[in-house]
Amino acid sequence: MTASDKTAQDRLRATASRVLRFEADALGVMAETPPEGFARAAELMLGAGGRVVVSGMGKSGHVARKIAATLASTGTPALYLHPGEASHGDLGMVTGDDVCLLLSNSGETRELSDLLQYARRFGIPMIAITRVAGSTLARQADVALILPDMPEACAIGMAPTTSTTCALALGDALAVALMERRGFAADAFHVFHPGGKLGAQFLRVRDVMHIGTALPVVTPATSMGETLIEMSAKGFGIVAVAENGQLRGVITDGDLRRNLDGLMGRDAGTVATADPRTAKPEMLVSEALGVMNRHKIGSLLVVEEDGMLCGLVHIHDCLRAGVA
Repeated sequence: MTASDKTAQDRLRATASRVLRFEADALGVMAETPPEGFARAAELMLGAGGRVVVSGMGKSGHVARKIAATLASTGTPALYLHPGEASHGDLGMVTGDDVCLLLSNSGETRELSDLLQYARRFGIPMIAITRVAGSTLARQADVALILPDMPEACAIGMAPTTSTTCALALGDALAVALMERRGFAADAFHVFHPGGKLGAQFLRVRDVMHIGTALPVVTPATSMGETLIEMSAKGFGIVAVAENGQLRGVITDGDLRRNLDGLMGRDAGTVATADPRTAKPEMLVSEALGVMNRHKIGSLLVVEEDGMLCGLVHIHDCLRAGVA
């Protein structure tokens, strides 16, 4: 790398540091003193019988889309409404049970005017996120959340940077506040995120376990000859020893090696390890995988609270589900 290349890279890093400091400073101001009316805005959204309709134009529109998506995925029904489309028929999406959350840095975005008038005409509660307290949007809103009056991070001080970061963070704060008030838990989050890595993190053992005839099961009185056949046929490297549905123990490859002397003349009950490590059907697959990793085992038998055997989860099931 030449000296000029290094100098150019240093300048780029310096720009990155300056931009991030600008935006971090603005977030720090807002964190120290959240916008007045935040609690009232959250209460309005909580009380909505319908949805939170989020709208904005340009860069504010992109932020509005993200806020709507975050609200929807954390238990608050929400949608993004493009203000231009709203003026051409999509106002019909907005009902009297909804709450409008409108974003505009200046508070004077003309594309929002039809949506603003519609909300006022039909008495639809309106929350504004803007930087200008005396703007039209702030004055017309039921609650105005005023962003800190901090400079934009760009060199010319005009490109939306600091302002959009603050608006985005404020939307996150609203979503999390509503999430906590609703008692929105991991189970519900999984319902809205069934796909991908995130969804896999919330899978339960019951979702991936083997049941019924796929289970390798013998009784305590089963001969070891029959036990080995069952163990080999099911292919998990273990066999459950159960009596009247109740788990009594497990036989693994290790148990076979420890009992080689006279093995074929014994029954399953005398070879089995009692009180094996087990999983519950409601356990997260990630937790079950953690148990297997800690104890260096490849399978867990699954039992109900009353000790009834109901399934088996193998480490390969966890990996196939995307939990690793």
